[in-house]
Amino acid sequence: MIVTNVVYFSITLVSVMFAGHLGELQLAGATLANSWATVTGFAFMTGLSGALETLCGQGFGAKIYRILGIYLQSSCIISCSFAILISILWFFTDPILIFLQQDAEISKTAALYIKYLIPGLFAYWLVQNILRFLQLQSILMPLVWFSVLPLALHLGIVYALVNWTDLGFKGAPLAASISLWISLVFLSSYVVLAQRFEETWPGLSSESFRLVFANLKLAIPSAAMVCTRVSNELGAENPRKAKTAMAVSLKLSILLALTVVVALAFGHNIWAAFFTNTASIINQFASITPFLLISITIDSFQGILSGVARGSGWQVLAVWANLGTFYLIGMPVEGLLAFKFKLYAKGLWIGLICGLSCQATALLLITLCRKWAKIELS
Repeated sequence: MIVTNVVYFSITLVSVMFAGHLGELQLAGATLANSWATVTGFAFMTGLSGALETLCGQGFGAKIYRILGIYLQSSCIISCSFAILISILWFFTDPILIFLQQDAEISKTAALYIKYLIPGLFAYWLVQNILRFLQLQSILMPLVWFSVLPLALHLGIVYALVNWTDLGFKGAPLAASISLWISLVFLSSYVVLAQRFEETWPGLSSESFRLVFANLKLAIPSAAMVCTRVSNELGAENPRKAKTAMAVSLKLSILLALTVVVALAFGHNIWAAFFTNTASIINQFASITPFLLISITIDSFQGILSGVARGSGWQVLAVWANLGTFYLIGMPVEGLLAFKFKLYAKGLWIGLICGLSCQATALLLITLCRKWAKIELS
């Protein structure tokens, strides 16, 4: 799943890279658009599908296989409804960004970019739900192949649309949308045609509408929060094994984070050059790299704890911890350091690190103090 998540993140990131080499305005617009799309759309869709980590994970562990397909459909109904609302929001990106005190020219460029990402949003929510459906049945290698192949195709698609057509800047987000739809075709075809899903995929069922509200109670907190093995073991009534799975995941996550930290620390100029040829931007990136390294390390720790919370059905408690640590601690520190003490970008990063640290601490306390138990699936 690590490879799969990195690949899907890379599809939109590669588009930003190609757009960035068209000029500084294009880099700023694409980066702002990608950030706005991630916060309001892609991350939210990933969070909505997080309800399946609890429901399908524990259903699979309890051997109630038919319920997996029903919950998948109910989750798709929820995700589709929110995708429509988000796409409407994206059409008004320009005035919203200007209202948020962003540069007018950059806002206009970002709005143009994000409009071509809207088709990709409708593929993305389906992809995320199918990924959870497969992941929670411990089907992993097909996920890797069906994510790596679209990324490989994406490199050719984005290069062709940006450099060989009149689309230019618009070709970068359009390529991301096309690649996400290609991935969706691969994944959905696999689920429908493979015989191994006869027990877990009962076909389209009206029963899924009855489970929408049960799904929604976990989906909304999961989206605001933005572990398979944990939920499987809890569904099978093995809380001790679930805790062991968490410990192993923490060690692997920290090891991976350290690998990324080393790569960034010694090659930050190389990574920055993928996005732009402008020396001043590369130098500015180098100055904030230490803060980025710290945040990556802390985020790897809290990411596993967030997964444990989703797998255990603690979404409501965890979302209050997340909102409290970021909005009551992280954001005030950011504003104070960035604007009062004139640290600007560095102040924003320090505030983010404070928020992440408090979030990880709160989630750790929840994990240590809460009872690990199976939820009622009926």
